[in-house]
Amino acid sequence: MSFHGVKIFASLCLAIPIAAQGDTPFDAAAAFGARPSVANLSLSPDGQRIAYVVPTAGQGSAVYTLELTKGAAPRAALGADGKPDRLGECDWVSNLRLVCVVYGVVLSDRRMLQPVPFTRIVAVNADGTNLKLLSTKADNYTRGFALGGGAIIDWLPDEENAALMTRVYLPDDHVGTRLGSASKGVGVDWIDTQNIHTRQIEPPRLDAVEYISDGRGAVRIMGLRSKSDGGHQDTGIINYFYRAQGSREWQKLADYNWVDRTGFKPWAVDRERNIAYGLGKQDGRLALFKVALDGSLREELVYARPDVDVAGIIRIGRRKRVVGVSYITDTRSRVYFDPDAQELAADLSKALPGSPQVRIAGASVDESKFLVIAGSDQDPGVYYLFDRKAKQLQTFFVVRSQLEGVKLASMKPVNYPARDGTLIPGYLTLPPGQENAKGLPAIVLPHGGPGARDEWGFDWLPQYYAARGYAVLQPNYRGSSGYGDAWFEENGFKSWPTAIGDVLDAGHWLVAQGIADPAKLAIVGWAYGGYAALQAAVVEPTLFKAVVGIAPVTDLDALKEQHRRWSDFNLVSKQVGDGPHVREGSPAMNADKIKVPVLLFHGTLDHNVDILQSQEMASGITKAGGRCELVTYNDLDHYLEDSLARTEMLRKSDTFLRQAMGM
Repeated sequence: MSFHGVKIFASLCLAIPIAAQGDTPFDAAAAFGARPSVANLSLSPDGQRIAYVVPTAGQGSAVYTLELTKGAAPRAALGADGKPDRLGECDWVSNLRLVCVVYGVVLSDRRMLQPVPFTRIVAVNADGTNLKLLSTKADNYTRGFALGGGAIIDWLPDEENAALMTRVYLPDDHVGTRLGSASKGVGVDWIDTQNIHTRQIEPPRLDAVEYISDGRGAVRIMGLRSKSDGGHQDTGIINYFYRAQGSREWQKLADYNWVDRTGFKPWAVDRERNIAYGLGKQDGRLALFKVALDGSLREELVYARPDVDVAGIIRIGRRKRVVGVSYITDTRSRVYFDPDAQELAADLSKALPGSPQVRIAGASVDESKFLVIAGSDQDPGVYYLFDRKAKQLQTFFVVRSQLEGVKLASMKPVNYPARDGTLIPGYLTLPPGQENAKGLPAIVLPHGGPGARDEWGFDWLPQYYAARGYAVLQPNYRGSSGYGDAWFEENGFKSWPTAIGDVLDAGHWLVAQGIADPAKLAIVGWAYGGYAALQAAVVEPTLFKAVVGIAPVTDLDALKEQHRRWSDFNLVSKQVGDGPHVREGSPAMNADKIKVPVLLFHGTLDHNVDILQSQEMASGITKAGGRCELVTYNDLDHYLEDSLARTEMLRKSDTFLRQAMGM
């Protein structure tokens, strides 16, 4: 069945891979490369059913529902074949009906044959019947193509099968009868997911990018994108407005610049307290503030750290009430300012002492039952159902059944000195059973972003290499997010000499500590991590003996040009900057300086980093007389969400590293 580009089907056979057992040789590439065997679990409002997503062939997925009664069997509700439609999160809009995100990437001739991402929202009964498209049908109109399909902003737990959702409208006769031919933009509709009856709550606005509900059906905050250059280019600033309780009048709340993260970024509204929770700066680091929505705009600090940013808020229940915050130092910590939530978290931690990372993933309306996921660096995760009244914890699914019974490596927080004496935080993963070994083959694995960071916990990529006998160091180099403005500097592109210097010093530290055999030291990275790997080989050609880049940025000018026809072109141009650092910091422009073998992987539908970046890199190295192989994956995007593709990537990269380093 197809809904203007959303091709979905309503029945599939359950397919959860089983880990190798008995005398069957363990295939590390297949086990670690496999997509999670279960994902996106959700709990029905009455706490009597769960829904979950399992992988199928290629990029395909299927969502199943299961009644929590003895002897109940899973039922297929919905599936997507991954060509191009994929299934994301599915949640319950009632006890018998689901709302799911469908997403994908297509090649659009409207963008000079560039890959274009899209999302759509659909609803379906738990038994797979009454499939409906909730997103506005705006795919094939002559005046535009809707990339975003909207989002649920309020589950309206008191109304059966109904929700508030943002919807995208384009000027066209199809919607002109309801909104007028000039109406376009993003608005909010009340929608009955069974019959698609709608009632307009907020009229569409051209520059609207966000609406926030109070969890009880009232839209209290609206974000409008600020634009320049005749209204075509983003400024990076969102202008936020709010409504007082019971009012329909919009009043100015705050501005937020998501480029330099200044101002106030609202996250949620607390109806009872009549406040907005959101992000703001405290001493150069992101902190949680609350702002009164009574006309006074009185601001109060809720939580801040002197060392790291606040990483996120913790929300519980069908109304998504805010109960705490999280932050990441060596590991993620959670702070609860809601006494009931704090007591619940303490009970769960006691019940799961071997799982330092415990997160509440869902709750029934009365909050008597909770869906919980727990894991660690050596545990990909287990889903549990917690019955608070009965004090019972029931195991449901392991996140990666392929790794059941497999001994995984521990991930140790470390700090190493950069050349200027600054201590760089990171994570060291050593092969299981070789925690005290010296002279190992080793990999420096810088993260992507660059505005991101690595975090303690299970990570399939370093775990694979550790299983194959490598020591793996993941540096949170300067330019990483999460540590405040001073650490972020100008970002990993403008400040690439500092970021790449920290990455190189990670390799030097591994050798100096005796952990790495200097003749068997490699570097591997994905996206910006791939850029860092290649640029490190440009700056210091003899340190690493082999380079693996997955979807890497290689040409900073080309990165800017990739956004030429998009509204963020000016922002990306400012992020990269102009001047000598652009050419000097582009590996493709300095391919002749790379003296070691290079292996690249890239999907042909990569919207984040155009495949031309890898093609240019491979061509430059080859023309300079170097050795480079480029492996491409047709119809896959930046994340290569295909178990067979990831398995092949892992296997090829391991073989390549061993050959390049004489192992």
